Order: sequence, then C-alpha cells, then structure tokens
Amino acid sequence: MNIQIFGTNKCFDTKKAQRYFKERNIKVQFINLKEKEMAKGELRSVIQGVGGIEKLIDPNCRDQDALALIRYISDSEKEEKLLANQQVLKTPVVRNGKLATAGYQPDIWKNWN
Repeated sequence: MNIQIFGTNKCFDTKKAQRYFKERNIKVQFINLKEKEMAKGELRSVIQGVGGIEKLIDPNCRDQDALALIRYISDSEKEEKLLANQQVLKTPVVRNGKLATAGYQPDIWKNWN
C-alpha cells in the first residue's frame, strides 16, 4: 500500500486518519494542503477515485463564497476552480493508488490491500 493523506494539521479528521494508519503500522505520506496543494493530475485521480467532484467538496467549509462559486458554475469549469480553491475540499483526502476517499472513512480503508 502506498497511502497519501492530504489534509491540514488543524483538521481533527486528518489527525484521526493518520492515527488509524499508524496504529496498523501502515506507512503514510502526509501532504499539508496549507503548504503544498494538489497538482492537477493528483486532483483528477482523486476525483475519479471518490466518484466525482461533489463527493470531494465539504459543504461545511469556511470559504462559503468559493463553495457557492464551485457549486453553481458549469461542470467543465469546476475542476479548474476546485484546483484554485482547495480550501473547500473535504479532508482528509486519502489516496491509495487509484483508490481515494474524502473525509474520515475507516470502513473503506480496511478493505484496501
């Protein structure tokens, strides 16, 4: 397994995800979204892995203006706006190759081999 966790140091769900994998002795690569944002290819892979942009967006994020913009623009523009406004992502975003989840999802992670 090659686990990547995208999140922030202040996010409680990100900390829980890190602890989940640490308790199972699974090495993870943590990427702090405040320091380094997802690249375009990474974001595309995550969107496919979670099943669409809507599942990746946090409806309770602090930046409600960016959230409203992303929600109501055309589908062809959503990916670019999400790339520019990654503060609206539901964290943690956990990747294992082509598989991905948004939010704290231990029920899904336990089935990853």
